[in-house]
Amino acid sequence: MTLRELVIAYLQHHVIVAYLALVAASASVFAWRPADVVPTVATITLVVVAYPLIWYALHRWVLHSQWMFKTPLLAGTWKRIHYDHHRDPNHLEVLFGALHTTVPTLLVVAAVPGWLIGGLGGAAAGFATGLLCTCFYEFFHCIQHLSYKPRVKWLAVMKARHMEHHFHDETGNFGITNFAWDRVFGTLYRRVERPAKSPTVFNLGYTDAVAVRYPWVAQRSHSAPARPRVADRTSRPSPDGG
Repeated sequence: MTLRELVIAYLQHHVIVAYLALVAASASVFAWRPADVVPTVATITLVVVAYPLIWYALHRWVLHSQWMFKTPLLAGTWKRIHYDHHRDPNHLEVLFGALHTTVPTLLVVAAVPGWLIGGLGGAAAGFATGLLCTCFYEFFHCIQHLSYKPRVKWLAVMKARHMEHHFHDETGNFGITNFAWDRVFGTLYRRVERPAKSPTVFNLGYTDAVAVRYPWVAQRSHSAPARPRVADRTSRPSPDGG
């Protein structure tokens, strides 16, 4: 896959189209009820700075939690937003976040702080910033998972770290574009530092035995927890990436 093909696939996905449409709607709201310059800049800065930490926290303690699949009402959501992605890391249909989970989350973590800082205009600015940050993250997520081999070293290293999360040990490397919080919390690693492969890297702890007690994910999967259907060799950690 070339970079051009990756960009085209990315821009044609309905989730990205929806995000960009919401950015345009937010810009219209801001134009109608603009916030002052200082609250606007403060809101945008807050969202951009907080986004990596929020993503880290959600990824580590929500998406990789085991309490969601134990709850019938949340099992289906957990399956869609992360379990399916780990079962088949290169499956495009579940590569992007689900709108019914990402949009409400962004309203809470980006629009609400913006409202508190700058009213309706601040909320619009915060929401738009959160959406654009998500688009940025999703683009790099595509680079990490699709059959595109980065030529730039820092991109190759970033991809290697994320592929280690998916194909070696899911208990580390929770960042996407920013591994600063992995460093802070001690979850950043290279494959050579963890010789043993995690037995739950593809099922996130939802094993056959667990499925007997908590069957709701398995019932929706129509199959037992398994390895991904396709493992793209270009997506696996390379020796020069660590």
